[in-house]
Amino acid sequence: MLALIQRVSQAAVDVDGEVVGRIGPGLLALVGMEPGDTEAQLQRMADRLLGYRVFADDDGKMNRSVRDTGGGLLLVSQFTLAADTRSGMRPSFTTAAPPDEAERGFNRFVDICREKHAPGVETGRFGAHMVVSLVNDGPVTFLLRP
Repeated sequence: MLALIQRVSQAAVDVDGEVVGRIGPGLLALVGMEPGDTEAQLQRMADRLLGYRVFADDDGKMNRSVRDTGGGLLLVSQFTLAADTRSGMRPSFTTAAPPDEAERGFNRFVDICREKHAPGVETGRFGAHMVVSLVNDGPVTFLLRP
């Protein structure tokens, strides 16, 4: 499992012309599931994501988390993150979880994040062609692993 997180002033996901998820200031997390991701990894990733300090404190230092700020969290499944790109000119997706496993894992991850972050967790739509729009604040972008 991995998550590409971006601090945003706003972000939204559109599917077939309909906005299915939208946040104001907070984090957009593109989430890639890998084969065999465990409950412990999902829990740890949720804790890392919600506790990762990427927001400025009163001194302008990145010392506050999305949990601290009460910001929004937009989770978007993205199997291409788990691609193997080490050789050739075309990605291999053998390192990504199969669709059924990935959907179960992603949905469980969403549930965990909602349990731990009451202010608001939005999502895209698993398996759909999504148009993701965002305003990256900083820019601030990190790749997290559990």
